[in-house]
Amino acid sequence: MTTNPSGPPRAGLFQDRNFKWMLSGSIISMLGDQFTIIALPWLVLMMTGDTLVLGLVLGVMSVPRAVFMLVGGAVVDRYSPKRVLMWTKHVSTVLLLALAALVFTGNISTGSLSLLAFGLGLAMAFSIPSGTSLLPHVIPVQQLQAANGIVLGLRQLSMFAGPLLAGGLIAAFGDGHSERVSDTRGLGIAFLFDAVSFAVSAWTLSRVRTLAPADRTGAPAGQAVWQSVMQGLKWCWNDRDLRTCFLYWSAVALLITGPIQIALPVLASRLPGSSAAGFGLLMGAHGAGTLLGMGVAGARPGMRARNLGTTLLLVDGVVGLLFIPMGLVTALWQGASLLLAIGLLSGFMHVAVFTWIQRRVPPAMLGRAMSIFMFIFMGLAPISAAVTGWLMRGVTLEQVFAVSGGCLVAVVVVAMATSRIRDISEAPTPAAGS
Repeated sequence: MTTNPSGPPRAGLFQDRNFKWMLSGSIISMLGDQFTIIALPWLVLMMTGDTLVLGLVLGVMSVPRAVFMLVGGAVVDRYSPKRVLMWTKHVSTVLLLALAALVFTGNISTGSLSLLAFGLGLAMAFSIPSGTSLLPHVIPVQQLQAANGIVLGLRQLSMFAGPLLAGGLIAAFGDGHSERVSDTRGLGIAFLFDAVSFAVSAWTLSRVRTLAPADRTGAPAGQAVWQSVMQGLKWCWNDRDLRTCFLYWSAVALLITGPIQIALPVLASRLPGSSAAGFGLLMGAHGAGTLLGMGVAGARPGMRARNLGTTLLLVDGVVGLLFIPMGLVTALWQGASLLLAIGLLSGFMHVAVFTWIQRRVPPAMLGRAMSIFMFIFMGLAPISAAVTGWLMRGVTLEQVFAVSGGCLVAVVVVAMATSRIRDISEAPTPAAGS
């Protein structure tokens, strides 16, 4: 497949000062996020050893993220992605500094942890739609595909390196104890690292100069926030392909996010030589696979099984099959191998799907459309996590993974047989929402 001659080369992006500032801040922030992703569930498990409590704490973080994410998308369309993202970075810095201080001093409790998790989740409700909507405001549209490949590829690199670094750091500095919590110093340093990463990325974001907005008519200044939210929901619902994909991805998210958030830390804690480093290795393997998959997608952008939709369904079906035996692994290398393969397949599709949505949706609606997309995978997490945590009190780890993977395969089969997803292509779109 040939390169589009009308689009500037990918190398030209690195001559764009705004893109370089945005990218550098994104890398720092994404790496810091991985430290909290590893440290937070490990802290809860060390404090309580209860999967239901783990699910509830993660749910406390996810509920405000879910409830306010659509509002966040409307606010982004009203005030600009950069402005909203800057405020979320400042708020997250303060919250993570407080969390690190409580861990260092041994004063952390499930109550204070839940309160801080709620605040972080609320900040994420605004940072997610603003972060995913910023790129089209920074670089020209003809560079969007290449820029997405770079940004998402580096994100996956952080998902590979971050968990390994976080797990190693917690293990290396984790000889301090506070009551029943081990790894105290290492956990505190992990949260502190994430706080610093937010502060630094806020400074780099301040150096970014956005392009003149092409069209802000989708979020008029006099329109109420809830009216703006409903307008975005109506627009996406009226786009038949977006509606179909969003409903399908909702089912996928409910089946996968809970086991990843709840069952994987439990799996790591039960394997021989279990530690935060082992959990980091599992998550790092998934990140490495996703990065490799994105590399394959970049090298072979036209590699499809018939079209985008059919390829998406086939990839998800194989992911479901790989998920089924996850609970049977008895060594870290086995779990890491399965997660590497799952990440490879997921990463292959990631850039294409992300760019498809960004190109399909006009700039005035992009914040709201991306908030709906991210709500599906992150906003539905509390439901999936809470159900998984509750189920694991009465069923085995093997059953959780087997049922989750089997249901995903069933959803794919139904979608392939009855929905129009299999016919979705990357061809230029009609006027959506009409």
